[in-house]
Amino acid sequence: MKSRGSNHKLSSMANRSRIPSLFISMFATFATIYVAGRLWQDAENRVYLIKQLDRITGQGQSAISVDDTLKIIACREQHKKLDALEMELAAAKQEGFVSKGLIETNGTYSKRRPLVVIGILTKFGRQKNRNAIRKAWMGSGAALKKVEDEKGIIVRFVIGRSPNRGDSQDKDIDRESRLTNDFLILDDHVEGNQGHPEKAKLFFAHAAEEWNAEFYAKVNDDVYVNIDALGATLATHLDKPRLYMGCMKSGEVFSEKNHKWYEPEWWKFGDKKSYFRHASGETYVISRALAKFISINRSILRTYAYDDVSAGSWFIGLDVKHVDEPKFCCSSWSTGAICAGV
Repeated sequence: MKSRGSNHKLSSMANRSRIPSLFISMFATFATIYVAGRLWQDAENRVYLIKQLDRITGQGQSAISVDDTLKIIACREQHKKLDALEMELAAAKQEGFVSKGLIETNGTYSKRRPLVVIGILTKFGRQKNRNAIRKAWMGSGAALKKVEDEKGIIVRFVIGRSPNRGDSQDKDIDRESRLTNDFLILDDHVEGNQGHPEKAKLFFAHAAEEWNAEFYAKVNDDVYVNIDALGATLATHLDKPRLYMGCMKSGEVFSEKNHKWYEPEWWKFGDKKSYFRHASGETYVISRALAKFISINRSILRTYAYDDVSAGSWFIGLDVKHVDEPKFCCSSWSTGAICAGV
């Protein structure tokens, strides 16, 4: 009986000892597989590094450093990603899924950014002004499209909606827009109530979202623009990422309610007699970064009585390059003038 009990105990102990041994064996197996996998994964990089070492030392140079090794590995990873992207692009081209903003050149694709988007702020009942602008400098139909394609200059009339949404005024604008295809209609702006300051702000915001241009220009619908002079001038300022350019002025602040240029918040401006420096409202230009700033912050940017003063206020406190360009003084008729008031 004693012998039989002893055998039972020995058998139990043997079973318990086999369980840890089994776990140890499994762990060792998995560890071996993991290490072998890592070695297999790194083998290609090691072979490549050995070849690079042989090439460098064969040229009489010292062995590559750790930094050089890391750079080589990173470069190989980038090549792999580039190869994958090229394969995806080739597949997309076969399926017809190529962005409309891409232009094919010698078998490759590149995106051409427009130079400037010009927004002509207009109103209801001013179709004669718009037609005159189309004939004088803006163009229409194929001529307008040619200016966009060849010069990178996009021109649109900017208008909001009627207070009585869907009335004859809205219908007239929609009809004209279908015929000319040269409007940017601000559905979130009501004509007459908020005036030019709010419309100018919404133009810059919507234009920045619609077109990724270098510059954005605001123009009144009683101003004629020299497209070539504007394009040539802007081309010389492509190195300025935060540009605010126009016919700069300060101007007097009028606190009398019966005055034509009355400013309701006259008391906010310095000595209460002069505005801060800002561009004349007939036409002025801002760069892409500033247009995107307006787009992002449109809900909190304050507007004053006039759009030019409002625009100038948005850039106070920002690192902005103010450029006083006499060619933007539309009443000067100077040589090489960009605009002329009528």
